[in-house]
Amino acid sequence: MDDFDIKMNPLSVFVRELEDLQKHFPKQAKQLMMRSGSKARTIVARKARQLVQKKTGTYLKSIKRGKVWMDAGAGWYKVRVYTRAPHGHLIELGHRIVGKDGSEHGFKEGFHVFDKATVEIEDQWTDIVENEFDKIMSSGREPAA
Repeated sequence: MDDFDIKMNPLSVFVRELEDLQKHFPKQAKQLMMRSGSKARTIVARKARQLVQKKTGTYLKSIKRGKVWMDAGAGWYKVRVYTRAPHGHLIELGHRIVGKDGSEHGFKEGFHVFDKATVEIEDQWTDIVENEFDKIMSSGREPAA
């Protein structure tokens, strides 16, 4: 018979713990994703304040965290951060500068706020979720089954 070692890296153990939390305590798993989404919203808003020079407040106030939902295909809880501003896609992706007479005066490059914030969120995501997971586990009260 051959000997073999099973080595679990810390991330796979953490993912398994999250799956167990989601399966046994769906309410706490939704709360974890809601708070994690709020942290992601904070990071996006901070990045928007850094990048966007014109600060009228409408764009910054429109950055929201959506509701937590269960993805039917993957079986995971998901949350999104988005902008409700009608001009949000213009700030994000860029737009043509057009005069009142219809003449084009150039192109304003987009700031790509969400793309740049995504990189920062991905770097911090495990720390954010671990901290929220620890808050749930150390709350000291048993969740209602």
